[in-house]
Amino acid sequence: MLKKYKLAHSPDADDIFMYYAIKFGWINTHEWIMDNGKWKIQKKYEFENTAEDIETLNQKTLKNIYDISAISFGAYPFLKDEYALLRCAVSFGYGYGPKLVKLKGKKLKPNFKVALSGKYTTNALLFKIYYPKARIVYKNFLEIEDAVLSGEVDAGVLIHESILHFSEKLEVEKEIWDIWQEFAEGLPLPLGGMAIRRSIPLLDAINIENILTKAVDIANRHKNILAKMLLERKLVRVDDKTLDKYLDMYANNKSVEMDEEQLNALNKLFEIGYKHNLTPHMEDVRKYLIPKEYKTLRMES
Repeated sequence: MLKKYKLAHSPDADDIFMYYAIKFGWINTHEWIMDNGKWKIQKKYEFENTAEDIETLNQKTLKNIYDISAISFGAYPFLKDEYALLRCAVSFGYGYGPKLVKLKGKKLKPNFKVALSGKYTTNALLFKIYYPKARIVYKNFLEIEDAVLSGEVDAGVLIHESILHFSEKLEVEKEIWDIWQEFAEGLPLPLGGMAIRRSIPLLDAINIENILTKAVDIANRHKNILAKMLLERKLVRVDDKTLDKYLDMYANNKSVEMDEEQLNALNKLFEIGYKHNLTPHMEDVRKYLIPKEYKTLRMES
């Protein structure tokens, strides 16, 4: 029986990179079944994809709109009861990340007005801890640079591809990476990942995680081919050089499946969020992952 699930991702290059390996048919979503005494293959999973900015995804996932969704890690403590965290398709910063920018030469007061990309984003969580007196407004991440340039806000935090190219009239006031290192020296900066609805049958959830993991892996191993296809079809917002640089940062070997260092970084993020009364309490993040061993145990029983 064909099972259909709503899968949401952001329109930034690394999410599209992951999903289109599935869209282009590079990943097997089929199974073998017995029909009238003969084995045949049929499609088992079908994904209806939606692309929306990351804060819209955070907000809609809080309302249980999607079966599987990209989320900000900063949002996950608010989702943990309804969604499990997937190990795959993750974004971490290694010496880089979102940037707080302002007009060149501008002095920021403690209560400066700032544009952030969303209440539940990871960069907003860290920003609020470091700048508790700032006056925050929330905007679509594509509007933040213009808001700073026009003087609507004193500063703004750029995310996604915006961190690579912005107006020469702007300068970086603070790297979110540097803020993170004051709390978690040596650990990578957790930015975003994927969550799956807990109501999905466990075996299906395990299979879906495996499909998505394979999608990220094969996309990463065939990066040049897939990047060219995305550019030819105008599925990304950037040029070829920017796409290559961005994918090197956020769609790489560290994006396929979370390792122990990344899990430890998530624990640190959730610890400091709770300590500053900004997120609900979390236990060890490993308790919120899909229990992959269930499939093996069931096959052995």
